[in-house]
Amino acid sequence: MRIAVGLDVEDALTDTLDRVRGLRDLGFRSMWSSQIFGPDTLTVLALVGRAYLDLDLGTAVVPVQPRHPSMLAAQARTVQDAIGGRLTLGVGLSHQVVVEGLWGIPFDRPVSYLRDYLAALAPMLRGEPISVKGDFVSATTMGAIGPKDVSAPGLVVAALGPKMLQLAGAQADGTVLWMTGRRTISEHIVPVIRAAADAAGRGAPRVICSLPVVVTNDRAGARARVNQTFAIYATLPSYAAMLAREGTDEPAGVALIGSHDEVLEQLHGLADAGVSEFSVVATGTADERDAALAVALDYDRASGGATAGH
Repeated sequence: MRIAVGLDVEDALTDTLDRVRGLRDLGFRSMWSSQIFGPDTLTVLALVGRAYLDLDLGTAVVPVQPRHPSMLAAQARTVQDAIGGRLTLGVGLSHQVVVEGLWGIPFDRPVSYLRDYLAALAPMLRGEPISVKGDFVSATTMGAIGPKDVSAPGLVVAALGPKMLQLAGAQADGTVLWMTGRRTISEHIVPVIRAAADAAGRGAPRVICSLPVVVTNDRAGARARVNQTFAIYATLPSYAAMLAREGTDEPAGVALIGSHDEVLEQLHGLADAGVSEFSVVATGTADERDAALAVALDYDRASGGATAGH
């Protein structure tokens, strides 16, 4: 299992670049950033990756509804060119409360919408001309979108339910997860997406997992803080369903919390469950965050230094 780190891009660009330099100096070579309501994540990653050409960078994730696939393909291929071919584009459907409530865009038949979207996006990322006429998304191109001589970025999909996992396995390189615990990954995520990839004649899918990590002896206090910090996710239906599969109704139920050795053991458990890359979301006090990064790097060293390459 490769080790990565979550990169907060919400601050000023100079602060983000300083943060990247610090994480890189520690030994991290893979970083994942979300697209929420702050700066445009792909633009920030273009600047980050141009400054540090040895980093693998990914979005976890870019919501698809506000961007036509031709626009997203052009942007992703441009970033891929800028950073030396080390981008993974993670995309997802966001949530009904955001899509309808904040953007005013219908959230009808989301899986069908994403199926149309990926049918257009995936070949455009490869620089192929397309003509897609879907029920929800249509796109036609005459040639490569964006830079012509650039490799295709990786493509992963935020997928939790069976239909989304089947779609990710059939049309993308894998999935990127949040608020999804070890048992659910082992018993639900990995079997469904692998079966879909096998049926489509694709290689083994990537399973990228991100969870809060707190290295501490104050387990009760850490659980309370995790539940407070990440409370919103327990109210969103897709994540609530994953928590329920894990036998909990709170974010602390899937977070990695405990001593250095306990969290190290939990990381090994995620690898055994089928996770191919774990992105650390270090949380808690400054000392707890530093300890979370340290245990992740200790896992990496013990497993052969997977952060150094794909």
